[in-house]
Amino acid sequence: MARRYSARQSQRLQKSDLYPVVKPRWRLIWLFALLALWLICSGATPFHPLSYRLAQYPNWKTKPPTETVNGDLLYPDWFEGTWRVSTTLIDAIAPLAPEVVTPGFDGNQDYLNQSVTFLARFVEPPEITGRSVNVMMNSPENWWRSPQSLFKSSPVEKDSTVIADRAFNGLNLMRASLNQMTPGMGDRLVNAVAVDPDNPNRQITRMEGDRQLISTVVGRRTESPDAAQFITTEVFQQVFRGIPQPYVNEVETTTDYRYTSDKTSPITANQVTAIYLSPQDPDYFKAGDRPVALYRYCLEFSPELARVPVAVANMLSSNGHTP
Repeated sequence: MARRYSARQSQRLQKSDLYPVVKPRWRLIWLFALLALWLICSGATPFHPLSYRLAQYPNWKTKPPTETVNGDLLYPDWFEGTWRVSTTLIDAIAPLAPEVVTPGFDGNQDYLNQSVTFLARFVEPPEITGRSVNVMMNSPENWWRSPQSLFKSSPVEKDSTVIADRAFNGLNLMRASLNQMTPGMGDRLVNAVAVDPDNPNRQITRMEGDRQLISTVVGRRTESPDAAQFITTEVFQQVFRGIPQPYVNEVETTTDYRYTSDKTSPITANQVTAIYLSPQDPDYFKAGDRPVALYRYCLEFSPELARVPVAVANMLSSNGHTP
């Protein structure tokens, strides 16, 4: 039944009920406006989702926030050069065990706190356009021989960024990792690593017995909280071919790089690799977007042929450090 009010009741309603409703609403609007102005003027620290994600490790419930992949991953210029990289597995977790455990997880426990050392290099993006690439890469032999640093699917201006030589780095890392298991295994099993000349985010590893590992970057995000810190995440889709039943999964690599004043290891990094099941996996619906394996690494970069960027050197000097 509808309510009815007398004129006096209506007047009393307007004064006692409607006004308090309207007034707080305007107060809220002014409050939000003043808050926004304060944030703009005070230079409040922006939110960094990758930093937050690493801080939440190992409590990861979803895949990382990524953006559409466009071109290659660009690193700060303090990566430029050739480095001797030492990577050490310091933590291994199966978040969904014992219900879901990935193949090889138990065996990887044997490599905790053991270091793998390999050479890695970072170079300026080449000024090579499509026609030049086609001339260089018109035969499969040239494709497999040429380092990734010689080509790119689109021209990139040379500025204060560099790219990883993915073919060189991938080959050295895979061989070194397998050699750690059994001396000489990596050199025997891994024949070559190449990057698709039409797509810098697609990498193919050829192994003994016509087996292949095809890795494609499907998502990426980067952050630079300051001039001496660089955080990146990449999500790869991996396909293993040449085995009785091809295996597909997704791998996330999230890394927090720091440039320091240590001359022995100027670059250090905290890296987490997460394994996700593909929709084709029978356990996919048990895991969803949750990682089924987490591996945490500590990385140290020692210079082979590297330089200290002027901008970073000046920043470190101003803070009382000697680069």
